[in-house]
Amino acid sequence: MAARTGYTHVNGLDIYHEVHGEGEPLILLHGGVTGIAGIEPLLPGLAAHRQVIAVELQAHGRTGDSDRPLSFDAMADDVAGLMAAIGLERADWMGYSLGGGAALRAAIRHPETVRRLILVSTPYARDGWYPEVLEGMAQLGPAAAAGMKQSPFAKLYPKVDWAVLFTKLRDLLEQDYDLAGEVTAMKAPTMLAFADADAVRPAHIVEFYGLLGGGKRDAGLDGSLRPTARLAILPGFSHYDICTAPALPELANSFLDGQF
Repeated sequence: MAARTGYTHVNGLDIYHEVHGEGEPLILLHGGVTGIAGIEPLLPGLAAHRQVIAVELQAHGRTGDSDRPLSFDAMADDVAGLMAAIGLERADWMGYSLGGGAALRAAIRHPETVRRLILVSTPYARDGWYPEVLEGMAQLGPAAAAGMKQSPFAKLYPKVDWAVLFTKLRDLLEQDYDLAGEVTAMKAPTMLAFADADAVRPAHIVEFYGLLGGGKRDAGLDGSLRPTARLAILPGFSHYDICTAPALPELANSFLDGQF
């Protein structure tokens, strides 16, 4: 079945979104720079079991930009506003990297909209990234954007101002944050998924899982003492190709269906 596509005007932006499949709704958010194209490998496996609403965030892909800076809070508000505009009160949310940051803020700012939450390659604090990754983020800007003109994304997204997007991403990613307190207060059942060679430090991954109640004790012989949170480490992948992991949609579907 072909995806249903369209734009919805929310918070001064024309937000592009696609609807794939039928069933229980899942908001799906992409990582930085790439738009929905970057998470396209996830769509068949997810849409075979549920209705996936894939959204392109501010200044990404086919969604417009405005004079406001990029912020995780604003992106969370935009997607929550989109849900309200299309008549969707509650959904599961799944976000990768930048989109995971927006989904995490949605669970904090708009908990009534989040049934279950999946965060892929997403830290809860800025220092969760390796130092060299933070250094790379600081190099974003017009010079780094110049190469995008020869990339496949330039043809796919001809309206994107890459210099502006890279500058806004740099300004966003250099801001410090630590959501430990907010994470411990979240109510939505949450699954964390990371690659075994992720850009997020393993110690931070364990800390994140601990904030969600995981890793505190043995689950017991029958598993009855296991936490609500789930942690998946996908072997053989990195931060940059984790969305191509065949096991990721399978794990996501099982978690969203309450099977583990």
